[in-house]
Amino acid sequence: MKTQQFIKAFFPVLYVLFATQFLCAQSEKVPGIVVDYIPASTETYIGSPSICILPNGDYIASHDHFGPNSTEHEQALTSVFKSSDKGKTWKKMSEINGQFWSNLFVHKNELYIMGTWKHHGNFIIRRSLDGGHTWTEPTDSKKGLLLEGEYHTAPMPMIIHNGYIWRAIENAKADTKAWGKRYSAMMISAPVDSDLLDAANWRTTNYLPYDSAYLEGNFKGWLEGNAVVTYEGKVLDILRVATSKPGSDMAAVVHISDDGRKATFDPAGGFMDFVGGAKKFSIRYDERTKRYWAIANMVKEEFSHLPAAGVRNTAVLKSSLDLKNWTVHEILLEHPDVKKHGFQYIDWQFAGKDIVFLSRTAFDDEFGGAHNFHDANYLTFHRIKNYKKMIKKDVR
Repeated sequence: MKTQQFIKAFFPVLYVLFATQFLCAQSEKVPGIVVDYIPASTETYIGSPSICILPNGDYIASHDHFGPNSTEHEQALTSVFKSSDKGKTWKKMSEINGQFWSNLFVHKNELYIMGTWKHHGNFIIRRSLDGGHTWTEPTDSKKGLLLEGEYHTAPMPMIIHNGYIWRAIENAKADTKAWGKRYSAMMISAPVDSDLLDAANWRTTNYLPYDSAYLEGNFKGWLEGNAVVTYEGKVLDILRVATSKPGSDMAAVVHISDDGRKATFDPAGGFMDFVGGAKKFSIRYDERTKRYWAIANMVKEEFSHLPAAGVRNTAVLKSSLDLKNWTVHEILLEHPDVKKHGFQYIDWQFAGKDIVFLSRTAFDDEFGGAHNFHDANYLTFHRIKNYKKMIKKDVR
């Protein structure tokens, strides 16, 4: 009996010590710098990586927890980390109960996190005045509860345009619960000088629902849209596209009216070939190079017979002058196996001459590795040095 009590009392301590030693050892094997690690045996996985840079130079990172043993369907959990040495080392700062599919961003020198309360939950925003240690609670429409209902998103970019801050999201309320088919594209925006926690300051477009006739019947849904401003000053929502055609990588381009109230889509010309379009990607405009940049998952020829959404073993850097014609400049991360390895849902930021990014990484460990390519066991940090020099490279 005493032996059992001893084991029960000290097992958590032993587990923490073991996990710490394991994490230090594994950080030398996994690409990049390990920010967080959760073994697959917990049946809780790392999702929705997000990164931003504070005015003082600190890097802030976050990820949510999903999987059978997570609370994603009740009150989701997001972990927040900080690096004060440009990403070389990371320390966990806080946990947010009731935050999912979320992006970090800085606005007017204040830190925010925006996403849903849970899997397909209310759309919310929180603010932190101490660099991510504590966060406001979205208890009502004046304090961060922006939209009640069922919503879907990911860590997607914010843009500033015409005095408004913009973000793309998806309404997930539909006659079906089927993934993809339940998602309707939409955009929200608020005056840049307004209180972002006050729902009354946010305007929304109409919803553009799933249409089974798109892509000659091969359309399976759109999601995880990017708010992007064209050279002509027009706002677009560029979305990931799911199709039934193996190897198909496409994106959809939704047009947003100048007043932020109307979203329109032309199926005849609204779809475009887009490397990595079957998985989440983020597009950002760069004033230094006058180009749009993205990090996405390329499907190499040997995997073109597979559904593109399930091929996440190759992450690439690409750019465009016009949002239509893209050049793949560099393979950033790659593994020959597609079943249990993935570098996915990458979120990134410009950092001077560099690009810094986080990956939801499924990779090997001492316990058999990740559950699969999708159910990641690592959050990893990476740096692309002097990205401008890659403009002339084309790996395709």
